[in-house]
Amino acid sequence: MTATFHRLLLVALALAGLAGGCAEAPRKGGASREIVFPSPPEEPRFVFERSLYTSADVTEEDRNAMLRRALTGEGERGGEGMAKPYGIAASAGRIYVSDPVAQTIKLFDIPAKKYATIGADPQDQLVQPLGLDVDAKENLYVVDAVTKQVKVYDAKGKFLRLLGGPKMLSRPSGVAVSPGGERVYVVDTGGVQRHEEHRVRVFDGASGAHLFDFGKRGTGEGEFNLARDAAVAPDGRVYVVDSGNFRIQVFDRDGKFLKAFGGVGRYPGNFARPREIAIDREGRVYVSDAAFGNVQIFDGDGQLLMHIGERSERDQPARYMLPSGVAVDRDGRLYLADEFFRRVDVFRPAALKAGEGHAAGSAMPAAAAGGALPAATGGAAASPAGGTVPVEPKSK
Repeated sequence: MTATFHRLLLVALALAGLAGGCAEAPRKGGASREIVFPSPPEEPRFVFERSLYTSADVTEEDRNAMLRRALTGEGERGGEGMAKPYGIAASAGRIYVSDPVAQTIKLFDIPAKKYATIGADPQDQLVQPLGLDVDAKENLYVVDAVTKQVKVYDAKGKFLRLLGGPKMLSRPSGVAVSPGGERVYVVDTGGVQRHEEHRVRVFDGASGAHLFDFGKRGTGEGEFNLARDAAVAPDGRVYVVDSGNFRIQVFDRDGKFLKAFGGVGRYPGNFARPREIAIDREGRVYVSDAAFGNVQIFDGDGQLLMHIGERSERDQPARYMLPSGVAVDRDGRLYLADEFFRRVDVFRPAALKAGEGHAAGSAMPAAAAGGALPAATGGAAASPAGGTVPVEPKSK
């Protein structure tokens, strides 16, 4: 067949799609079969659902653009992409992704089929957005590492207020908000200089007043070495990624040390380059690791349950080179960003049917989302060397 005939065939197919509703074409990195975790014969707990690369993955495509691609032979993926997706927050089908290179927050609004950017206004422009969190009122909290502030926006992206500042923060990287928004925990990573603090600074969520700090540089209980991120559990406990000590530390709401889990190593439950953390409605803990290329899932006491993903140099679903941001929404969907492949993967709890939940465009009863994982699972967990190794539930 000639190139002209191929072009005409594409036009015909495009026109047919415009008339009767066009089926979605296979996308780069798309799955040809269902991808589940853990792998069979274990009972599936999560199902790979979709990848987000650009604004075109959520917005309704312009019909003229479809026809133009058919006529010109343009690639099928258009829209605005991500330069370096870092942190993630998710709520009610709205996925916020920090992009420090683009100096904005990318908002993928799945129910509304819309895309927007936050933080580009010159009056409150973001410079290097990193960690994110969302409170119960859908307010968005963004760490700006350069201005050394936490900037707060409402659900529509309107700037509300600032927390911190150069006199309060040294090298902020992560932020976590208590369930009711009363307290904001800001991870001040610190550095190699002696004067740089390694701590968590706590602010009043309403007034922005500084309340107290916890942590200092060290390896002991309650001490940090280059902490990266934090998350608040439904019971108010605060989990901190203590990256330089290769562990997760747990504190009560007032900063009292409770326990730690993890450690440096290459086996399941260990960490190599822990990045960000999220906690679901059942209190399960999700930790991304850039070296392992996965997210490990623990119960609230630090017992390993399972993992999702593995390290790879190929851009495919559930394969990662530099995973970073991780989030879990109220429906139990898991979101994981990869800086290298510049995408966000979405995983649906196996207990949630396809098409259910906010991120599928339809609301569901809040109680229906729980129970995606048991208290502990056997099966396979990640090995940094690639592949899997068996994991037995640990006795408490």
